[in-house]
Amino acid sequence: MYVDAILDTRATQLPRLECPSLDTARYASLKPTSYQIARPRIEYFFALDLRKCLELLPRLLGSVVEVIRFLGPDRCTLSIVGGNSPDGTDDVLAALALVLIDLDITYTFKRADVDSAEGARIQKLADLRNLALAPLVDNFASSVSADTVVLFLNDVAACAEDILELALQRRNLGADMTCAFDWVYVSETPTFYDVWVSRTLQGDWFFDIPPDGSWDRASNLFWNDTPTRARYDTHLPFQVFSCWNGVTAFRAQPVLEGLRFRASNEDAGECFQGEPQLFCKDLWFRGFGRIAVVPSVNLAYSDEEGKRTKDLKGYTSQLVKGKTAGDDRIQWITEPPEKVLCAPGFDRQSWVPWNETLHS
Repeated sequence: MYVDAILDTRATQLPRLECPSLDTARYASLKPTSYQIARPRIEYFFALDLRKCLELLPRLLGSVVEVIRFLGPDRCTLSIVGGNSPDGTDDVLAALALVLIDLDITYTFKRADVDSAEGARIQKLADLRNLALAPLVDNFASSVSADTVVLFLNDVAACAEDILELALQRRNLGADMTCAFDWVYVSETPTFYDVWVSRTLQGDWFFDIPPDGSWDRASNLFWNDTPTRARYDTHLPFQVFSCWNGVTAFRAQPVLEGLRFRASNEDAGECFQGEPQLFCKDLWFRGFGRIAVVPSVNLAYSDEEGKRTKDLKGYTSQLVKGKTAGDDRIQWITEPPEKVLCAPGFDRQSWVPWNETLHS
């Protein structure tokens, strides 16, 4: 039943977030040209780490399959790492293998018996992300290029248009990486979720968090960054130091050149931080600092909360209507902030050099 629902986005036997029909004209430029058809390569690499998210699979993977069909299965490959999922998530992911082969969709599924809730959590999360990325280098090195786009998704309720918008904005902006906006409900209104790893171009939080850890000021996004707040309010992409936010799109070049997710080098005194923030830090260090958040893509971590978020924030197709690539253009800043807020815990905040422990 779950496999059937993933393959048919019109299926109604299982509940899921309802998504608009895809605006194929907006995303037509992401499809292959006649030259590219004659010279097949993998242009899009989809990576996911999925645990205990059975109910989300029809929406999440249904959207991924819809995007792959739209872009062309011969130009895409899908890599999923599962494991530690007693709810049946792994069974569905394994069952997908046979049917995706019949659809000419290249699919790699690995099980990893890793419990990231215990022990060195950040290192384990980094290892899982690297496992999802591994086929890019290990299996398809001859078929990918520096411009291959990696679309890395968390367990979010994402529509096909959300995924395609991040890919489109990454290309149109000339960005090295684009991120969505993800939300969680700690009250009746949505709160930006990925605050621990996200930093503005000033190196600060997206919203002010005092040392007592209160999120009471969460509604006042970019309180000390007027230009960024203005772009956020008008749903225009804006540059940041770091982000992840549920779904991200980035060029494969840094990965092909050896970049991997990692944990902090605490022995050398590096601030303890999440593996996505470190990934962005390492991108800047390697010269890939065109990192942007796309506020027209709003996501949550269940179908129910996804619907609430879309109803409150708007679907992507609603928010981009009437906008042009010229409207979205970013004046890129080439230098990172001199210092970035370090917060191993909300009660331990300090400012450290953005590149601490890194050496050229």
